[in-house]
Amino acid sequence: MKVLSDPEKLRKIAIALFVPIPILTLALVLAIFWRTNVLYNWTGEEDFAAQLKGVTDLVADSMRPRVQLAVDQPAADSGVNPFGVNTFLEQEPNPAVREQAVRMAREAGFHWLRQEFPWEDIEIHGKGDFEDRRHEPVRSAWEKYDHIVDLVEQNDMELIVRVSNPPAWSRAQGNDVGAYAPPDDYGDFADFVYALVSRYKGRIRYYQLWNEPNIYPEWGNYAISPEDYTKLLCKGAEAARAADPNVVIINGAMASTIVLDPAATPPGNALNDFLFMQRMYDAGAADCFDIVAMQGYGLWSGPTDRRMNPRVLNFSRPLFMRDLMVANGDAHKPIWISEMNWNAVPDEIADKRFGQVTPEQQARYLVEAYERIQREWPWLGVANVWYLKRPDDRWKQEGKPEYYFRLLEPNMQPTLAYQALKAYAPAVAASPIMYPGAHPPDHWAVVSPDYRIEASSAATLGKIGVLAAGHELRVRVDGSQLLLFAPQNAPSASLTIWVGDRDPVSYTLQPSQPLKIRLRGESWVRIRANDELRIDHWQVKGGSNVLMWVVPLFLLTLGFLLAAAWLVFRGWDG
Repeated sequence: MKVLSDPEKLRKIAIALFVPIPILTLALVLAIFWRTNVLYNWTGEEDFAAQLKGVTDLVADSMRPRVQLAVDQPAADSGVNPFGVNTFLEQEPNPAVREQAVRMAREAGFHWLRQEFPWEDIEIHGKGDFEDRRHEPVRSAWEKYDHIVDLVEQNDMELIVRVSNPPAWSRAQGNDVGAYAPPDDYGDFADFVYALVSRYKGRIRYYQLWNEPNIYPEWGNYAISPEDYTKLLCKGAEAARAADPNVVIINGAMASTIVLDPAATPPGNALNDFLFMQRMYDAGAADCFDIVAMQGYGLWSGPTDRRMNPRVLNFSRPLFMRDLMVANGDAHKPIWISEMNWNAVPDEIADKRFGQVTPEQQARYLVEAYERIQREWPWLGVANVWYLKRPDDRWKQEGKPEYYFRLLEPNMQPTLAYQALKAYAPAVAASPIMYPGAHPPDHWAVVSPDYRIEASSAATLGKIGVLAAGHELRVRVDGSQLLLFAPQNAPSASLTIWVGDRDPVSYTLQPSQPLKIRLRGESWVRIRANDELRIDHWQVKGGSNVLMWVVPLFLLTLGFLLAAAWLVFRGWDG
């Protein structure tokens, strides 16, 4: 009994008894999570040591202010088929190769082709001159691009046209100021945009004006200037809308960078994407674009990396951009990813600046990236993989790591990444799902030959979905609740609704409050309109993604165990 009355010996006994408990418990929890892939699903890391480091980063992240994503506000052009891919069709000299490339893109499940229409390759020799005299016989400079547009239409796909690369004649110093430098007169760019949009009016809707204006060399040898780019963007947008009021304008995709040297001597000058975007807003750019474009490279971790640090480049970076957009009153606009992939560069290539993954990881990461986008980011629309193929293997011969982003070899041989997407994307597109978040009325999961989209000034996004009385629609939903919102001026509508195999239930949708339909996870919902149904937007709540609550719970448990271990080591005074 004397031993038990000694405080120092009591402390040693307590340490001997209790220290192993939290340590062993923590080790057990981490081992289970490692074996079940949970740590990868939080950190995007596959090495156990890197996963542990990632967990500590997540703990630190929990101390920072949370980003505001406005998931209960719908964004136009977000509920679209997300599968897009970058192409270099204008560089393919053989029309038959172009045809095969487009066909293979479609077979892999891609709906969108992000394709550059280089200004320098169309208005080649001087202003207003659209004749190509670089070859014999002389031909229209539009000929090749007309063929690309035809191919896309024949394959029931859509184009995202990137407009950039001014011709040398548009600058007094030619290419001495950089081959990608803006023209001396922004009006020349606007005139070209007008000619381009006019030619393809009714056939192409989505135009991206410029690319990566926040880094060298995409703004030439000039200092990076959000204000100057905003002037160029607004002139181009005004011209495009004058040529076709139905066009959708995408800003030049923001390159992910933490560099803060916009005026430094090129090469190397760049400006952080968030600072660049905020200065664009300050310069009045909001009215000059409909979609925010940014790059989505995963670099050194996988698509499940949920760490949030603005000075770390990972796949979660769009969350910060969405937060910035919400703060600037642009929650109604979506983000589209212009370029997304992981670099399967082999060991013998010394340049690893884009990260390095195995071909097997690249294939898996691309599929997981699309899954995360659909399940968690309702405000993000298209994500374009970088890239389908190059016309030759020159990049490979030159040892450039850029070569190893490709889905197809120059001879059309598929990579593992292409095969993985081909096995995944067509099945998703055949039966899309509406996941948690607010969604526009024209979400691609809505199935009905009778459901149409109409313009409406009373609608949140300026358009509504309309289903005539006596007709039906179906929508596949993953969540605990589906909400239907009517526009403010809509009359009440009587509906009959089936959820899965349950008996039908009668509802009334009123403009004053949303109609709420209870779900049980993933369900087919069938809606029959007894009166004309008008949908302002949809919203799904809940969902099967348990990470939303498991992550905070684990971090809380981890903090408790570490605190318990610290208290035991510290001991008691007696």
